[in-house]
Amino acid sequence: MDILFVADPLAGFTLYKDSTYAMMAEAARRGHGLWACEPEDLAWRGGRVAGRVRDVRLHAQARQGDWCAAGAAAWRDLADFGAVLMRKDPPFDEAYLNATYLLEMAERDGARIFNRPGALRDYNEKLAIARYPQFIVASLVSSRPDEIRAFLAEQGDIVVKPLNAMGGSGIFRLRPGDANLGAILETATGLGRRQVMAQRYIPEIAAGDKRILLIAGVPVPYALARIPAPGETRGNLAAGGTGVAQPLSERDRAIAAALGPALAADGLLLVGLDVIGDWLTEINVTSPTCFREITAQTGCDVAALFVDALERQVAA
Repeated sequence: MDILFVADPLAGFTLYKDSTYAMMAEAARRGHGLWACEPEDLAWRGGRVAGRVRDVRLHAQARQGDWCAAGAAAWRDLADFGAVLMRKDPPFDEAYLNATYLLEMAERDGARIFNRPGALRDYNEKLAIARYPQFIVASLVSSRPDEIRAFLAEQGDIVVKPLNAMGGSGIFRLRPGDANLGAILETATGLGRRQVMAQRYIPEIAAGDKRILLIAGVPVPYALARIPAPGETRGNLAAGGTGVAQPLSERDRAIAAALGPALAADGLLLVGLDVIGDWLTEINVTSPTCFREITAQTGCDVAALFVDALERQVAA
């Protein structure tokens, strides 16, 4: 089948860690056709949603900066593809939101979209944890610096983060007496006009922020623990963290078992749960990653598991 990847520019892929590339390579190995476009290439024209797409051919000897060839751009109806994978990284801004509207229109015309556009909107990657209070630490969402200050006084040590970013961007650890507290809260909340999430600080971050991948509701047997660099609070790989693959713990499996079926039923084929210690901190649905690191360190072929699930979904 032909698979369309709606993603960031291909030239920006970092091959050794890019999960979208891993998906493409496995799909191509199985003989599927690869196509790509960016969200801004989607359009509603003639009463249908189409993309200005390019066919993608992977080089046998792929290397950074020279791993594929792309054909000329041409309009093609999204319903003509066997599957459309939405793999655009956050921020979840107005452009991303509009892309989900167009993809949902295409879905009504018969396109098979993964993850489902409506689910991408419904599962804000920070707020979605509120659906599972039994697995989360004390948390607050507010735009008011005074409320965040009160929460900090109550908890003693907190993390504040934006609701629409990724890769550790905009995350602050706050403790009472911080001389920059006022400025940080003004910046984070946009002078009280933008909601942020505050959570009790989890000391187990020192052992890693675990990424647990769910494919069609089933957990990959290994998580990637992203361990913060010395002097850093954030474990995100984009913030200099080191990824260490490890088997799922009993608690990891319990969280995955509780969330997996509901997430899959809502149209989320691929989800990345973030767990620190025993606590769920995020539910990532936009472009979950860590395929390459887990496969390289354990031999568990995550891309093969994903394409297996994709083929089953399309055939169903």
